[in-house]
Amino acid sequence: MNKNDRKPESSSRRRGFSLGEFLPRVMSIGESRQRAVLIYLMALVLAVIIVPKGGFIPGYYAPGDIASRDIKAPRDMNVPDEVLTEKKRLHAEEGIRPLYDFDPAAGREIADRVVEVLRVLQGDLAQEVPPAKTKATVEEGLGLTLSDQELAALTALARSDGMPTAVRRAVVSTLDQKILANLKIFQADLEKGVVVRNLATQQETMEKELRDVIGLGDAQDRLKAKLREVPRLSSSQRQALVGLLQRLLRPNLTFNKNETEERKRRAREGITPVFYQIKKGEMIVREGERVSDDQIRKLRELRTLGNDYSTLRTALGLLLTIVLLVFMGHTYGKRNIRKYRPDNRDFLFLTVTFVGLFVLIKLAIFVSSALESAFPYIDSSSYYYAFPFAVGAMLVRIVLNSEVALILSILTSLLLGILFGNSLFISIYALMSSLTGAHWVGQAKQRTNLYRAGAYVGLANVALIMGLHLLTGRPFDLQLLYKLGFGVGSGFLCALVVNGTIPLVELLFKYTTDIKLLELANMNSPVLRELMIRAPGTYHHSIIVGNLVEAAAEAIHANPLLARVAAYYHDVGKIKKPLYFIENTGGQENRHDKLAPSMSALILTAHVKDGVELAREHKLGKELVEIIRQHHGTALIKFFYDRAKSKSDPEVQQVDERDYRYPGPRPQTREAALIMLADAVEAASRTLTDPTPARIQGMVQKIINNIFIDGQLDECELTLKDLHSIAKSFNRILAGIFHHRVDYPEPAYKEREKDAAKRKNGEDTHREPPREAKDKEAEAAQGGTEDLKRLGMS
Repeated sequence: MNKNDRKPESSSRRRGFSLGEFLPRVMSIGESRQRAVLIYLMALVLAVIIVPKGGFIPGYYAPGDIASRDIKAPRDMNVPDEVLTEKKRLHAEEGIRPLYDFDPAAGREIADRVVEVLRVLQGDLAQEVPPAKTKATVEEGLGLTLSDQELAALTALARSDGMPTAVRRAVVSTLDQKILANLKIFQADLEKGVVVRNLATQQETMEKELRDVIGLGDAQDRLKAKLREVPRLSSSQRQALVGLLQRLLRPNLTFNKNETEERKRRAREGITPVFYQIKKGEMIVREGERVSDDQIRKLRELRTLGNDYSTLRTALGLLLTIVLLVFMGHTYGKRNIRKYRPDNRDFLFLTVTFVGLFVLIKLAIFVSSALESAFPYIDSSSYYYAFPFAVGAMLVRIVLNSEVALILSILTSLLLGILFGNSLFISIYALMSSLTGAHWVGQAKQRTNLYRAGAYVGLANVALIMGLHLLTGRPFDLQLLYKLGFGVGSGFLCALVVNGTIPLVELLFKYTTDIKLLELANMNSPVLRELMIRAPGTYHHSIIVGNLVEAAAEAIHANPLLARVAAYYHDVGKIKKPLYFIENTGGQENRHDKLAPSMSALILTAHVKDGVELAREHKLGKELVEIIRQHHGTALIKFFYDRAKSKSDPEVQQVDERDYRYPGPRPQTREAALIMLADAVEAASRTLTDPTPARIQGMVQKIINNIFIDGQLDECELTLKDLHSIAKSFNRILAGIFHHRVDYPEPAYKEREKDAAKRKNGEDTHREPPREAKDKEAEAAQGGTEDLKRLGMS
């Protein structure tokens, strides 16, 4: 199998994913898997950006403020009614009655303690216990410190038979009633109802009327009256006993504050929040109306919308939507659009552009919210028309092509509509701006073209804003003027962002844009200056090839700038060995005459590899590197191949054609194919002895046919119609280069030199020339003088 029959390198390997120094190669996964990973990551990031919508809902309204725009509910939602909920909670708290604890054993315990003390005294008297010890025992039993008078009264009571029982009966009858410390507070609570809990039985009763309740003072008075009824009780004993019992007396009906508050808290927490439903599309607040408290609550709820479990559901739905949109858009473009062929580097760039655009729009939303609070007389929706929606499409159009920019414009406009609350108008506005910007930045020849594109985007925005305004049927007002102004500003903002972003894209992703090509087209670049000095013939050849390919690229609608700049650099590899190429010898000895044909072929093919190395060293860009590698394809170096065949002995060794072919690959783009054709045509045109238009046409046709028959154009997208247009363009340019000139009359001093030579040779120079010759000589002299004056030389 010869070299011409080898299978060409696949496009997937040729355009392998590589971002140079700053991005690592994705490990051991295929190209399709890499793109799938990028799609899912991009969808995830966009879902995170799009789902929170709080920035669209103004939260600074106070009751009575005028609404700056219409706000509708984006979906069905339940809004908590805080006022009604609070009312229900307060009502539940008020339903809890004060809790009073009643201890029926309290009076009996006091009576039992007094009776027990009297019995102890009776025992101590019978046993003649010392008084000091008796006093200590009594004080311990009562829990009080007794005076001598009180101890004496108790001792006298103990000596009387039946006195303890009578005292106990009097105390019990008094303390069996409900005794309160503060009767007035209880009576106030009793009007609403109280709950009385019997501590002995733990039974609770709701009471609104209690007649057997007395205060602590009334209980003391009743105790005195009861003790008066006790027989055989002297006044001193009664007085001492009353003082002692008053000190022991405690309320048996007490307010349980802690339990009451706990019951109120449980009742409050037991009330579920009250919600009222808002349907999707329901108008929350209308532009120009006063905002009420209820509307402010609804707006606050809109700002916190999605903080519940529905956020995850919304995010998952949005994630699925984005994945489907991007995947189907990419699949459709790849299978149905001829120029839609993004490689992994392009796909990563598209992903970064996609996400970067939405981050930029999200930042613009927050800025507009801040401006809205600073300038409330401007409707918040008016700021949306100033957003740079067309930035992504313009960048992609400059870096890649219009087909990819079209797919990106459609996808971004749809997702931007979702970002702005399913707004159809925003989708239309973003799509129109993107398409306009992508169209006018096509093949930007200078950076000012970006601002021209921005101006066209602004004009298109103005026209669409007017159309949408008329479509909604709104009256012409001041807000329309704001929107129109912001629409114009959006175009110039897009131009500014794109102009500042392009150098960063070129640096990070190693792209060669048209603006970068304009910089490389400078003839004072280091590579071209070195080529001009060391290989002037190759330099001149490259300039002519550049003129040929630029005209041909315009004829077939390729990229003229890329073709011309690539033509300038396509032979830079000849800098290393310039004298081995005939155009640089200047009539000197041909060095190939002393070399074997195989060595000459190696030197010629090496200039492609050397050119690729120089291009990478000077960072000319991937596009130029690929064109340098492909501009000879796998063409045969026929001259040295034929010489090798003529010198070799067929019986000893047969010459291998593959040793006399360039390494390739064949041209993969139309620009590379144009440089291959122009390179061969320009070189062959130098061999024409009489370059008439007919000979030029025949030569061009023959070379193009030979290259086509050799299969060098099989892997690019040139059609037969394109080849016909290319041939016509080459013919026109070469005919202009090799045009004929008229014979100019020689000056007078040249004629005198000829006459002197004739006289020297014995010719007759004294004979007067004919009259017609004199007239022609005078006219020539006069014309020459006028020409000198016209050039400013006389």
